[in-house]
Amino acid sequence: MESSQMSDTEATDVSALFGSPDEVAVERGLAEFRAGRPVLFAAEREVIALPVDGLDAARLQAFRHACGSALLQLAVSARRARALGLEAKAPVALALDPDADLDAILALAADAAATPGVVAVPAGPAAVAAIDLAKLAHRLPALLMADADPGAARSLIRVEADAVARFRRHLVDSLSIAARSRVPLDGAEAAQCVVFRDAIGGSPAALIVGEPDFPVLVRLHSACLTGDVFGSKRCDCGDQLALALARVKERGGVILYLEQEGRGVGLANKMRAYQLQDRGLDTVDANVTLGFEDDERDYRLAARMLELLGCSRVVLLTNNPAKPAGLAGAGIEVCACMPLHAPVNAENRRYLTAKAMRAGHRLDHLWRS
Repeated sequence: MESSQMSDTEATDVSALFGSPDEVAVERGLAEFRAGRPVLFAAEREVIALPVDGLDAARLQAFRHACGSALLQLAVSARRARALGLEAKAPVALALDPDADLDAILALAADAAATPGVVAVPAGPAAVAAIDLAKLAHRLPALLMADADPGAARSLIRVEADAVARFRRHLVDSLSIAARSRVPLDGAEAAQCVVFRDAIGGSPAALIVGEPDFPVLVRLHSACLTGDVFGSKRCDCGDQLALALARVKERGGVILYLEQEGRGVGLANKMRAYQLQDRGLDTVDANVTLGFEDDERDYRLAARMLELLGCSRVVLLTNNPAKPAGLAGAGIEVCACMPLHAPVNAENRRYLTAKAMRAGHRLDHLWRS
């Protein structure tokens, strides 16, 4: 009689092809969140979590129906809880009125003028993992949550709560070079583009100009559609990219183009932060009011890209003290930093002032302009 047990060798072979069961579950949960569908998170108990981002009245009603008689709560990050006037050092769950409508829920999730008046309890590890996965999906870190109904749970992707943090580390380790080609530039014929790929299809890129000497001149540039492509005047991103490109054309170097729009919150949330800035908040307070850290970027990915390119010693083109610290913590030797002082205008002055005063960016030219 043949054994139904899989041998260690067979298990290794399957894992090499499909990934570990936990990794696959998180990847599928991430896809569900991006599609606005609920996911089952398992810890000390099983809970169903649905992103508030993208919710409408019909989906709210359907979620209530799927959860049966279970009490609905709103899980929010500690940052969002503090924006609501609550004492919190970790994510919390906010009690919801059984008849709370869509507007009331959305206000608690992201409205700068939301009235607290709610009861908060510790969210628990399942909700903490759900918030982390929502951030990874570039959704607001606010989720409707209820204890799982056995009937509804059978049709959902199930994610172990402690697997989400491990998956973030896996994303860095999974990064590999997908393709590279010569891309001649105006003023730099000897240039090439290297495209990377991670476990969930992310594709950051590196532009290598010339034959860089050690230490390699490097710019870590977070993608900014509005500034890099459309020339937005409310940030300095496009100008910094142009300045960095000019520098690496002069002496050779590398520009890493990272998929970290809005300091890691994603394009849609960046636009939400812009709306809050238009109402008077600065760039830091806008992010934290939405429930994010003021900067959600993880530079371990950039360090892994440099490692794959053979760049272990670098000179950074940056004004941001978090970048050399992040790279150094991931094993890259940062020999020096060179500033990139972009033009100051009426639209970006408040933004640059907040970066200098609240995030420690080295922008000495700001006070002279």
